[in-house]
Amino acid sequence: MITLYSGPLSLFSRKVEIALREKALPFERIMVPFNQTTGYDPKHPEVLALNPKAQVPVLSDAGLVLYDSTIILEYLDEAYPQPPLFPATPAERARCRLDELFADEIMLAGLKPLMHRTGPRAADANRRAAQDADALIAEDVLAGHYCELEERLAGREFFGSSVCVADIALFMSVLFSLRLGGPSLARHPALADWFARLNRRPAFAAAAEEIAEADRRLSVPVARR
Repeated sequence: MITLYSGPLSLFSRKVEIALREKALPFERIMVPFNQTTGYDPKHPEVLALNPKAQVPVLSDAGLVLYDSTIILEYLDEAYPQPPLFPATPAERARCRLDELFADEIMLAGLKPLMHRTGPRAADANRRAAQDADALIAEDVLAGHYCELEERLAGREFFGSSVCVADIALFMSVLFSLRLGGPSLARHPALADWFARLNRRPAFAAAAEEIAEADRRLSVPVARR
């Protein structure tokens, strides 16, 4: 049995959950405690023991313990190759990894200034004003990323020839952008269609629905414009 330590609002843990479900792999999920004031502190003791980074996701499979969503996804595709979540050729796999990197690092940098929106408002008025200003700048950055993704799709259904790790990572980044009050997809029809297409797949829909449910329990509602 695969065991996954996950978090209700952990973008990277949800990536792994989508991959496990796309591959129809049974797994035991241990959801670590979270709140909007202290986040994942105090850390789950087993996560502390297993991961020197002290964060989720952590995956255990037959005694092998892995952390970092990218490494976990690569392992899953090698250990359980059907259905594949990486493309067939070296060039296509390299592009897939670059798209995942774009989601996990480039888009994440634009998401971070929006994350305060789901937590308690800062008591200091100057800090609140600075956070709001940074968030508006980040929205413009994310809108620019949407334009890049629209071009990369170029009429394709997915970022690979079929659903791949790039789609999982980019779906999670776009989902978090939308849940945090980021730019609408209205001006990006190809990206909007791609997002809706993935959201009809059970593995992706389950992650989106569980995140929405966790927000209802744990997060401050984000004002929609």
